[in-house]
Amino acid sequence: MSPDDGGVPGLVLGPLLRYVSETEATIWVETDRRCDVEVLGHTARTFEVAGHHYGLVVVTGLRPGTEYPYQVMLNEAVCWPEPDSVLGPSVLRTLDPGGSHRLVFGSCRVAELPPPRRRARARRAGEYGPDALVALAYGLAVKPRGSWPDSMLLIGDQVYADEPGPATRRFIEDRRDPSVPPGYEVAGFEEYCALYREAWSVPAVRWLLSVVPTIMVFDDHDVHDDWNTSAAWRREFRAKPWWQPRITGGYLSYWIYQHLGNLSPAGLGKDDLWRQVQELDDAAPVLRDMALRADAQTGSMRWGVRRDFGKVRVVVIDTRGRRVVDDDRHRLMIDETEWQWVTESSAGDFDHLVLATSLPLLLPHGIHFLEAWNEALCAGAWGNRFRSAGERLRQAVDLEHWAAFGTSFAAFEKLLSDLAGGSSGPPPASITVISGDIHHNYLAAVDLPGAAVSGTAVQQAVCSPIHNLLPERLRLGRRLVTSRAGEFITTAAARLAGVRAPRIRWRITDGPWFSNMLTELSYDGRQARIRFDRTVPGASGTAALEPACEAELT
Repeated sequence: MSPDDGGVPGLVLGPLLRYVSETEATIWVETDRRCDVEVLGHTARTFEVAGHHYGLVVVTGLRPGTEYPYQVMLNEAVCWPEPDSVLGPSVLRTLDPGGSHRLVFGSCRVAELPPPRRRARARRAGEYGPDALVALAYGLAVKPRGSWPDSMLLIGDQVYADEPGPATRRFIEDRRDPSVPPGYEVAGFEEYCALYREAWSVPAVRWLLSVVPTIMVFDDHDVHDDWNTSAAWRREFRAKPWWQPRITGGYLSYWIYQHLGNLSPAGLGKDDLWRQVQELDDAAPVLRDMALRADAQTGSMRWGVRRDFGKVRVVVIDTRGRRVVDDDRHRLMIDETEWQWVTESSAGDFDHLVLATSLPLLLPHGIHFLEAWNEALCAGAWGNRFRSAGERLRQAVDLEHWAAFGTSFAAFEKLLSDLAGGSSGPPPASITVISGDIHHNYLAAVDLPGAAVSGTAVQQAVCSPIHNLLPERLRLGRRLVTSRAGEFITTAAARLAGVRAPRIRWRITDGPWFSNMLTELSYDGRQARIRFDRTVPGASGTAALEPACEAELT
């Protein structure tokens, strides 16, 4: 990166509009050198991490329900918006507490960039279809701003460290020999920075991230496929010589590029790590220490997010960094301390509750019982001779969702029942569990005894991928396991392994769809609606979104 030599600084990434409330906002940038960043009259000095420079501007004193077109100035020189943008100015819109609210969500996105010419095996962009973020950007550019979402929840796999795109692969080739492990996978912080540049430099996506506030949480591919899926997985990967730089770089970059923007101005003010980062000439040592503690699962970092949009409460659950997997007989999706935070955050007086978890809670029944049976098998329900086979199966076909963590699944069941039954406060009009990860999309209705009395509508909505695909072999496997015969076999196997039957009932009411999609939740008073939008080629050659399903949630 360029030194602080008095030259004109430039934007490397951003601006990303992150936190927005009724009166405050934060805007994140990456710059090519140390400088002052100014937005709407508020200034922040960049901080440095291993030669990279970042800024987070906190904007205060805003009026509720108001639009603010904004520029980004670096050392008093305007550097954003770009003069040739066809999508319009960047606009910050504060929340209107008495108005309706829209939340868009999805997961699993590979960047849409041209394939490299040198690699015969490179993936072709056409195989993946149009990017839903690109489609959303072009759609919003021609819509009234009052119809734009109040926030976008990106609930996992913002980047693919184990399967980077062409730009990052070229970056790796220029730095080291990719014939040596980890090959073309990301090896550390410097390559993570390149990976985020690849993901967020697409012009339409860059504009979108500058106008729609985002909440982000990681999933496995932000680090590696099946990250923290089991004790065996952790032993295997911790033994690899390249793993420690990888996981350290993963947590370090996640804190900078994703987590920091999730924090409110009040949260930033209370965050001791953020204070240290701003005071140091180079914050890399303290962030590396944070990453080591996070990987050791000391419980020192909370990656979950709680946010209110008027009378809509959103709780984003970390299902990766706080797992308990060191003993196959005692596995938790989330450790007890973090689960207590989830339950406390879900209680309160609001009209609607959104529980965001990167991994689906409720799968098609055949898959649910397959995962529950597999967990029991790995724990020795059929004897030790079957445990290693169960582990191989678990990793081969990603049997790691809530159903594969039976104790945590039961805790989630109880949480939903308590919330709908009024044990944790006035029952909300709706509870929606939103998820991603599995590269297909569906809506499921949930039946709870307490909900029948209180009138709380409970659903799960799964939206994945934003820009990816489900391989045909996995589609075939899904069809087999979810068939009547497949469900009968997996249910019988689970019962023989001592797996208890779920206490809640659910049924898929719409879907599945296998397109690139985004899903919108809209709230107006006690009313709630959902719309699944899939990508299609636009009339002018750009990507577009069209509704695949619309439904009332209340």
